[in-house]
Amino acid sequence: MSPSYDLWKLARFVTITNMVIPDHLEALTKIVLHNLRYQHDWVEVHQYTKPELPRPMIYGLPPKRLYVHPDEQVAIIRAEKETGQRIEPEPELEWVLPLHLSEKWTPGQFAALFDAIDSIPPGGPDPDSFDLDDPASQWKLWQGPKRGKRVLLATVQDDSTVTYYWIFDGLVKPRQN
Repeated sequence: MSPSYDLWKLARFVTITNMVIPDHLEALTKIVLHNLRYQHDWVEVHQYTKPELPRPMIYGLPPKRLYVHPDEQVAIIRAEKETGQRIEPEPELEWVLPLHLSEKWTPGQFAALFDAIDSIPPGGPDPDSFDLDDPASQWKLWQGPKRGKRVLLATVQDDSTVTYYWIFDGLVKPRQN
């Protein structure tokens, strides 16, 4: 390789919060941020970087609840019977991982990703603030201390189409329909 090529490669990196992020990852992140904000009406959408993460992530608040754990669903039904009122779970902050369709991630890479994040993104509820003894509020624990780690994979195709898939840390029971 010529020295000018090496300088060109070096110049193609962007520095964000003391991390060097290649241009293609920055571009993927921007595509997904734009898609979430303007196509799916997410709010409080932020890029998230830290040294333990293999690449930048995104977190934000969707306009409606995207995922209800099967055990949370059962707890909500019980609470609705007890109170006689319909319970509509509020939206939660969600993690998003921008990927390109051509990338091949291994289970080890996903495990490292899950090790590097908390179950609740920054700005979410404090898991210690939930009342563990209130039987009518047991379903709310799934938004705090019982919430498992999950990430919404944002897979970007060559034409900038974004497809979303859930991935979870560990095994999760299938949802009840």
